[in-house]
Amino acid sequence: MIDHIGFAVADLEQARQFYVRALAPLGISVLMEVTEEMTGGHGAHLGLGRDGNPFFWIGTGKPAVGGCHVAFAAPDRATVDAFHAAALAAGGRDNGAPGLRPHYHAGYYGAFVLDHDGNNIEAVHHGDPA
Repeated sequence: MIDHIGFAVADLEQARQFYVRALAPLGISVLMEVTEEMTGGHGAHLGLGRDGNPFFWIGTGKPAVGGCHVAFAAPDRATVDAFHAAALAAGGRDNGAPGLRPHYHAGYYGAFVLDHDGNNIEAVHHGDPA
């Protein structure tokens, strides 16, 4: 199951204004904002969604992390770890080893790999922060 999807935009504020207005009839609004400082220099991002679930992300991104971002839901941390290892073995490039990402939320455990075209592919488990 796809957990969330995101992509880079040229002007985050302009994109915010567009998507807030365009998605309002669908009940989708900005639920989360992540600053460039929070990502360690990997761009600023807005998470839009509904019912407390930010599933549509737009962000400034960096050229090495350009293209599309797709995150697949994982049932546990071991599956996230297995995804990362399998993706690297298949020729992907590491874009974030498995680990907690508390700047998203306390139990966010994810791993990121760039595919052959530079798309950022992630597996994430939303679980216990311990």
